[in-house]
Amino acid sequence: MADSTLIQSLIIGATADQSHRRQIETFLAGGTIVAGDVVSSEPSKTGPDKALYVIQAANVATGNALAIGVALDAGAAGDRIRVVVSGYVEGVNCTAGTIGAAGIPLSAGSAAAGQVEASAAADTAGCFGVSLEAKGGTTANKVSMMVKPQF
Repeated sequence: MADSTLIQSLIIGATADQSHRRQIETFLAGGTIVAGDVVSSEPSKTGPDKALYVIQAANVATGNALAIGVALDAGAAGDRIRVVVSGYVEGVNCTAGTIGAAGIPLSAGSAAAGQVEASAAADTAGCFGVSLEAKGGTTANKVSMMVKPQF
């Protein structure tokens, strides 16, 4: 977990790793995770381990309320995984559904596990983030987005 949070960094022409206004936390993988996956707390763990382990956010028709961020790293069970829990992230998996433009509210895990898609009226888990480009604007079946703080 983070010992401090950088309030503001104004680096002109920053790379994604230098992105300002983003918070990254480190978790342990509870299973296989691919970089760009939306991850959630691991509900099968007990006690405080529920907040230590993450898994690929499961497919929930109304959006996954346990989703907390987007994995920057790939890993297997027990590996350390860096997760963007707030702010800018690129390369988020979104093979299901249509994200037609920037500014679209996104739901986590409502169509396919580990992915975001455009929010629908039936998504009761709430908005997970906002798209910053159309789906595939930079890379096929990926989107850049701002993750709303969930954790």
